[in-house]
Amino acid sequence: MQTDTSTLSKETICSIAVGDFVQRVKDFHGATAPGVILGGYMVDLAYRHLPTGDILFDAISETRACLPDAIQLLTPCTIGNGWLKVLDLGRFALSLYDKSNGNGIRVFLDTAKLESFSEIKTWFFKLKPKQAQDLEVLLDEIHTARSQVCEVTSVKLKPEIFVTRRRGAFRICPICHESYPAAHGNSCRACSGETPYL
Repeated sequence: MQTDTSTLSKETICSIAVGDFVQRVKDFHGATAPGVILGGYMVDLAYRHLPTGDILFDAISETRACLPDAIQLLTPCTIGNGWLKVLDLGRFALSLYDKSNGNGIRVFLDTAKLESFSEIKTWFFKLKPKQAQDLEVLLDEIHTARSQVCEVTSVKLKPEIFVTRRRGAFRICPICHESYPAAHGNSCRACSGETPYL
């Protein structure tokens, strides 16, 4: 069963029409990724539970797959500006939290709720190969479920996570002659053996 497109055009995710959000996902992520679409509904749910008023918030994604893109598309939090932290805990969860005190909202996929949404369950647990799944049916079910497959909790972050670290002094590495944070030691991390290159 396909979602009525006229219904979808009236629905929003963080005040963006669902159809427009889906197009943004495709443009940014490179595909209409179910995880980013579901992540959009999760971000929307987190926004709806944030305290009212003007707070400056940061975000955490507990997975590196898909959720960071949803957060970057719908919030001012990006990896580049440092307001989004990706902690690869392997859980499909995200948090938006007040950057001044670490109080926030965590939204996670509640796997018990997937029993009512077989396509999402099949996709999430990889019960069928990707090629055997029907993307349109899956997306239709995600748009039907919206945030019904999620749970919301209040959280308090550890200070070492939410305290802003100021950028310190820089040095020139004596080996590669590139700049690096002085706090890293006598040479840059790459020259100390942490380079990803052969």
